[in-house]
Amino acid sequence: MRPLRVLIGCETSGIARRAFAARGHDVWSCDIEAAEDGSNRHIRCDIRDGILLEGWDLLAVMHPPCTRLCRSGRRWMSGPGKWTRPKQLPKGRTWENMRDEFEEGVDIFTTCWTAPIPRRAIENPEMNDLARDRMPANLPAPQMVQPFWFGEPAYKATGWYLDGLPELVATDRLPEPERDSAEWKAWNAVHRMPPGPERARLRSRSYPGMMNAAAAQWGTWATAQEMAA
Repeated sequence: MRPLRVLIGCETSGIARRAFAARGHDVWSCDIEAAEDGSNRHIRCDIRDGILLEGWDLLAVMHPPCTRLCRSGRRWMSGPGKWTRPKQLPKGRTWENMRDEFEEGVDIFTTCWTAPIPRRAIENPEMNDLARDRMPANLPAPQMVQPFWFGEPAYKATGWYLDGLPELVATDRLPEPERDSAEWKAWNAVHRMPPGPERARLRSRSYPGMMNAAAAQWGTWATAQEMAA
């Protein structure tokens, strides 16, 4: 049986791509930016420009931008109620370009969710109400997982919107540190990053332990499904 094709969408780190490649899958990543590891199995493109139609017959794991869709970003999008002018905006930004980014985020996410790929996992936090109002009716609630379920000493609530794939099962759950201890603060490093040009990129990086679990569990599941078909 030939290796079935896997797409890792909206990833530059190569973390998920390498996890699936280590298990023998024919896997490619794509993003508008170049791959950090310089891999020749990375395609530079907008995920909306047709790559989702290129025969990904096993599964796709996608990480579309979530900045304007997540609950923590709602205060920049609207004041009380829905789509009232916010009291404050980030420095140098206008409400109009914040709304443009929101529309782009909705478009990218829905393009990923409706892709003609048999099994899809889309990573995004729990959405704010403005984003949920724009989502497809069949979008389920996300499975929320944490990196420390997979041997990574870190807190970062990670949502997986799944279609045709099972929920992830913890593989190496670490005991949590005492609240406010030095170790607890270290586990919260992703939330304590200072503002800067690299903050968004670093905060969005996948955790190798989680992606190794995803590659093992989803890859095995999807391959068994294909063999049984």
